[in-house]
Amino acid sequence: MSHTSTPILLPPNQFPHFYRGGDRIGALRGGPGGPMRPEEWIGSTVTRAGEQVSGLSVLPDGTLLRDAVAADPLAWLGPEHVAAFGESTEILVKLLDPDQRLPVHFHPDKAFARRHLALDHGKTEAWIVLEAPDGGGVGLGFAEAMTKAQVLDMVTRRDAVSLLRSLHRQAVRPGDTILVPAGVPHAIDAGVFVLELQEPTDLSALLEWEGFAVDGELDGHLGLGFPTVLDALRYEPVADVDALVRATGLTGGEARSLLSDRADGYFRADLVPGTGRVDAGFAVALVLSGAGDVTTESGAVLEVGRGSAFVVPWSAGGWVVDGVDVVVCRPPLPEAAAGAP
Repeated sequence: MSHTSTPILLPPNQFPHFYRGGDRIGALRGGPGGPMRPEEWIGSTVTRAGEQVSGLSVLPDGTLLRDAVAADPLAWLGPEHVAAFGESTEILVKLLDPDQRLPVHFHPDKAFARRHLALDHGKTEAWIVLEAPDGGGVGLGFAEAMTKAQVLDMVTRRDAVSLLRSLHRQAVRPGDTILVPAGVPHAIDAGVFVLELQEPTDLSALLEWEGFAVDGELDGHLGLGFPTVLDALRYEPVADVDALVRATGLTGGEARSLLSDRADGYFRADLVPGTGRVDAGFAVALVLSGAGDVTTESGAVLEVGRGSAFVVPWSAGGWVVDGVDVVVCRPPLPEAAAGAP
């Protein structure tokens, strides 16, 4: 049976980064663990910024997923998707396992990325919280309105304390989900283990980097300089935080959407708890618990269990999950993406 008619298990794709972590990813996915491998990119067809291969997902036969999709985009993605987006899967899924607080940073939106970087995507993202320590949380937007001059001053003085204090504090628990629009400054506490969905780019601008294995003066501004990249930052507080945060839970109940409706123009994520059906379409999935199988309309059966990550091509048809709690990550619907800034 060909790649384009069956779901495919993905080997671990964990690699070094500038912050500490990774042991929980290693335990979940069978990867190498930490201490400086805090991310795994799952179902990735894009590379890390400035890299040729790092970040790309490899199929079990050694083929890059990117190349497999490019060789037969209609089978992988479906005609409606290809008509709207071409060969781009339109989604990047990650596991983030920080053993230290992530620095205050932000990502540009599509318009800024197109104008300054000649890219089609910005980086709106969303977090699905898998684990969190008591009292754990995230920073999400400024708590009070800021000016570009104020932020540039803190960056120039490397005032990490003031930058962190300037953010709105949002407590999180396992099962919470948070949509992070492009331009919103944010940070994640140490110990908050998340599954992340995002636009398919690696675009991050750092506002502080003390204690991290990165030179922010050199690599923190996307090669544009801070005075320019700060034009992509949102200086007003997030007016509707409650609309971005949901407490959906990750076990039991009915199949359900995990993210705010405002995410639909960028990506979709659903929980299928125990047993359920998923419609045809390209998908990247992660099994959170249980042991069972995935059966497709094409006749394929894939055995999966906790920690299994797999991709499903459009041509596999609809598929049924049995015996596992699985998060199914999907590209945006074309009509929703058309209006997404």
